[in-house]
Amino acid sequence: MWGRLRIGREQMDLLKMIELSVVIPVYNEEENIYELYNKLRKVLPTLNKSYEIIFVDDGSKDNSFKILKSIHEKDNRVKIIKLKRNFGQTAALSAGFSYANGSIIVTMDADLQNDPEDIPVLLKKIEEGYDLVSGWRADRKDPFFTKKLPSKLSNWLASKLTGVQLHDFGCTLKAYRSEVVKNLNLYGEMHRFIPALASWMGASIAEVKVKHFPRKRGKSKYGIGRLIRGFLDLIVVKFLLSYSTRPIQLFGALGILSFLIGFIIGLYLTIEKFLFGASLANRPLLLLSVLLIFIGIQFITMGLLGEIVSRIYYEMGNRKVYFIDKILDENESEKKR
Repeated sequence: MWGRLRIGREQMDLLKMIELSVVIPVYNEEENIYELYNKLRKVLPTLNKSYEIIFVDDGSKDNSFKILKSIHEKDNRVKIIKLKRNFGQTAALSAGFSYANGSIIVTMDADLQNDPEDIPVLLKKIEEGYDLVSGWRADRKDPFFTKKLPSKLSNWLASKLTGVQLHDFGCTLKAYRSEVVKNLNLYGEMHRFIPALASWMGASIAEVKVKHFPRKRGKSKYGIGRLIRGFLDLIVVKFLLSYSTRPIQLFGALGILSFLIGFIIGLYLTIEKFLFGASLANRPLLLLSVLLIFIGIQFITMGLLGEIVSRIYYEMGNRKVYFIDKILDENESEKKR
């Protein structure tokens, strides 16, 4: 038993020594996997870092998993996670983050539109002290109206709403310190908004230009539906960043505004009725006034319920509303958290 425990500890120590994890979600990319792996095999050894490559097969229906398995059998630094079905890129990245052992985690697409030769550029920026470095596809090789234009609008809106000034939220090619992504819970299409979520934790963020290639083989998985889902998730992210611990300030403000407008309209109609004898039976403004007052009361009630749920979430789960960067204890030794 002790022998087994000792081996387990040695294996754990070995895992802790890994400096770089490359996480790659894969969905029906059988035509691109070998070429991507060969490119990574040329770049990663030149970094002089211990590394692992984690492919996450997101329920592929082609031969992607079979190809990945054959690569894994030849290279023990290649790890494969196979999801039971297609859960989406956010879930695939989340699975890769959970399994990754590297102190730095790099993510990229499997479609060969990202260039593995840009990984050293990201790592160099990380070494300057940043917690997250995002790639910027400055010369993006995609159709203008179906991808580039919607992306520009989405990036502009995301920057305005989240306060994180990035040119390209949607670029998968990013580098993270592991403690950043290990503390995130991702849902929906939120992988593109990781920089915004990380900024809420106090992470320092930088952006570097990276190369981008047109897709040569395979079919793109992006469409207008994904853009809409991303916009809805952006609303969620904005709420999480600004109001997750104080929902009454959002719903309460909307409620008070609605109530006041309804009250002012009602007061105006009351003055007309009693001072000028105006009939209110056929006045749509009366219905609008009552509706706004009730909507205001409902918004305020939602805010109060949100406050209760928020407190239950943080207090029952013993969760914190802050993230510690470092601690100086009584011995003046610095500790990272």
